Amino acid sequence: MAWIKVISLAEAGGLLKRQYDAALKRASKIWNIVSIMSLNPQAMQESMRFYKTIMFGESPLSRKQREMLATVVSSVNHCTY
Repeated sequence: MAWIKVISLAEAGGLLKRQYDAALKRASKIWNIVSIMSLNPQAMQESMRFYKTIMFGESPLSRKQREMLATVVSSVNHCTY
């Protein structure tokens, strides 16, 4: 199994702390997909902005369809979430 260094919530400061706080507000936890970006908080911020645009922005697909596609892709990739 791969090991990726992450910065914990207790160690976080500045932009990373704000991103972690937003993650906690959004999902009541910090998912691994978020914490693996902790060494680059700017990338985390941009990744979350991209995710929100894809999942919640204007689209010909409904929110349910987008979530279903994300679930199917994760399943095909053997990812759990």
